[in-house]
Amino acid sequence: MATLLVILNLFIIILLIAGLFVMQKKHVSFSKRVFTALGLGIVFGFALQLIYGPASDIVTQTADWFNIAGGGYVKLLQMIVMPLVFISILGAFTKLKLTKNLGKISGLILGILIATTAIAAAVGIVSALSFDLQTIQIDQGDTELSRGQELEQKSEDMTAKTLPQQMIELLPSNPFLDFTGARPTSTIAVVIFAAFLGVAFLGVKRKQPEQAETFKKMVDAVYSIIMRVVTLILRLTPYGVLAIMTKTIATSDIDSILKLGMFVIASYAALIVMFIIHLLLVTFSGLNPFMYVKKALPVMIFAFTSRSSAGSLPLNIKTQRSMGVPEGIANFAGSFGLSIGQNGCAGIYPAMLAIMIAPTVGQNPLDPAFIVSVIAVVAISSFGVAGVGGGATFAALLVLSALNMPVALAGLLISVEPLIDMGRTALNVSGSMTAGLITSKATKDIDTAVFNDQSTVIEAEEGA
Repeated sequence: MATLLVILNLFIIILLIAGLFVMQKKHVSFSKRVFTALGLGIVFGFALQLIYGPASDIVTQTADWFNIAGGGYVKLLQMIVMPLVFISILGAFTKLKLTKNLGKISGLILGILIATTAIAAAVGIVSALSFDLQTIQIDQGDTELSRGQELEQKSEDMTAKTLPQQMIELLPSNPFLDFTGARPTSTIAVVIFAAFLGVAFLGVKRKQPEQAETFKKMVDAVYSIIMRVVTLILRLTPYGVLAIMTKTIATSDIDSILKLGMFVIASYAALIVMFIIHLLLVTFSGLNPFMYVKKALPVMIFAFTSRSSAGSLPLNIKTQRSMGVPEGIANFAGSFGLSIGQNGCAGIYPAMLAIMIAPTVGQNPLDPAFIVSVIAVVAISSFGVAGVGGGATFAALLVLSALNMPVALAGLLISVEPLIDMGRTALNVSGSMTAGLITSKATKDIDTAVFNDQSTVIEAEEGA
C-alpha cells in the first residue's frame, strides 16, 4: 500500500512538471513559471504533510524520489560554478573589460560586501534584543543535545586562524585542487588564479600579439560553450524549484517551528530589514529599487528554495547582466559573494546567536563594548564562509569561538535551521548583486538603459 501511495505522489508531481512544461511551450515568462512552481510546491508539500505527516515513511520515500529533480538540479548548477567563475573572469580580460580599475573594482566589491555584513550583524543584534531572545528559553531535547555535541567537535577540529592567516587562505596554492571546490575559499582562489592568467594575457598581448590572439580565441570558444551549458541548466529552474519546495515543506517539522516561532519571526524580521537596506543602497546609488526587485526576484526565489548561494551563481550573474552590470564586475561580485561577506549566513545569524548566548555566560548583551566586538568579529570572520547549505554553521563556529562562547548552544535551533537558512541564502545573493550594482555605478560602468529596460530580464536571454 505504501508503495502505491509513493507512486501516486510521483504521478502527481509528474503532472505538475508537465503543466510547467506546457507553460514553457506557450512562452509564459520565466518569472511567472518560477512563481507558479513555488506556489505549487508549497501547496503540494503541505498536502503531503497533512495527509501523511512529515516523519512518515511515505513522505520520506516520496521526498527521496523528488530529490532526483530538486537535488539533481542543484548539483547541475554546482557542476558549472567553477568553470563559469574561471572562464568568466578570464574572458573579462580577453574581451578587454577589466583592463582598467581592476584594483578599484575588487576593492569596492570586497569593501561593500564586508561593510554590509557588519551592518547585517548590527541588524541581527537589534532584532535579537528587540525580541528578547535567549537560549535558555529553548527546550533541549535529544536532537538539540546531539547537534550541540557535533558542533563542539567541529569547533575543536577547526584551527583558529588570525586575519592574516585567513587572507593567506584565499590564495591558490594548488589551483587544480581548488577547481574541485575542496576548500571553503576555493571559489575566491579560482578567481585569483583566473585574474593572474588574465594579467599575464595582457602582458603577452603587448609582446607576442599572435600568441595572445590564439589564446583569446580559445578562451572565447570555451566561454561560449560554458554559457550555453548555463542556459540549458537554467531552463530547468521551474522544475527544480517545484521539487525542492515540495520536499522542504513536506518534511518540515511544523510543531517544532511553532514552538520556536519567535526565533523564526525575529530572524525573518532581521532579514527583511537588511533587504530593505539593500534597496536603500540601490536607491542612494540613483537606481530604481522597484526595478531591482522585479529583476532580482527569480534568482532570490531559487536561492530561497535551494539554500545554495553557490548553486545560484549562474542565475546571479545573468541577473546582474540584465541590470546593466558589466560582465567582469558581475562575475567578480557573484564569485566574491560566495565566500566573503554573506549578509545572512555570516552577518545576521552569528550576531543573533552571540546575543542569545551572552546571558548564559554572564555577559551583558546590552554592553556597548560587547556589541562593537560582536560586529567586528562577525565582519572579520565573514571571510571564507562556504557558499553551500551549512555555511552559516561554519560562520557561527568562528564567531562564537572568537568570543569564547559555548558553541554547543548553536545546536538549539536545529529544528528551524532549514527554514531560517532559506531566507539567509536569499539575502546572501541579494547582497552580492547589490555589491555589483553599486560598484558598477561608482565606476560609471553600469548601463542604466539596460537597468531600466523591463524587457531585459532573465527570460529574454533564455534561448540565447
